[in-house]
Amino acid sequence: MGLGRLIVLTGPSGVGKGTLLRSLLKRHPDLYLSVSATTRAPRPGEVDGKDYYFLSRPEFERMIANGEFLEWAEFAGNLYGTPKASVDNQIRQGHWVILEIELEGARQVRQYFPDALRIFILPPSLPELESRIRTRGKDTEDAIVRRLQRAKEEINAADEFDIQIVNDDFDKALNRIEEALFAPAMC
Repeated sequence: MGLGRLIVLTGPSGVGKGTLLRSLLKRHPDLYLSVSATTRAPRPGEVDGKDYYFLSRPEFERMIANGEFLEWAEFAGNLYGTPKASVDNQIRQGHWVILEIELEGARQVRQYFPDALRIFILPPSLPELESRIRTRGKDTEDAIVRRLQRAKEEINAADEFDIQIVNDDFDKALNRIEEALFAPAMC
């Protein structure tokens, strides 16, 4: 079995990371998506263990204290993190693991996995990003304002990543992610 690889996919809330990732996984089912843990309540249709591990705040804080997260951060009043054991196990088995995480988490992962491929997804513009967040109808007005403020900070950090991809055309953005992952292996 070949070497495992870690891929970090980051970008502001509402930029389309999840949609791009779902399409990528349909095309490449051999990729392993790491499931994050969170203290936020499940949204309608979300399944524990598939979309996230939904934990109480005390459970999450116990895992932090025990060093069980590869990365973790607080965002919009909730804690989010990547359980370390499952990522390590998948990479040891030779799988390519994708983390869909926010900026603070991506920075933490770089310390633990400096050779990870880090991809940042950018919106075509801030007004377009705001429209996408509002259209999905999942957040309160207060949460939308926080997400947009955070998005500005995140966009300013895009150059910290190996590759930046603007999601202004879904198919082109998806193809650029595939090129980033698989083109070097074909050389």
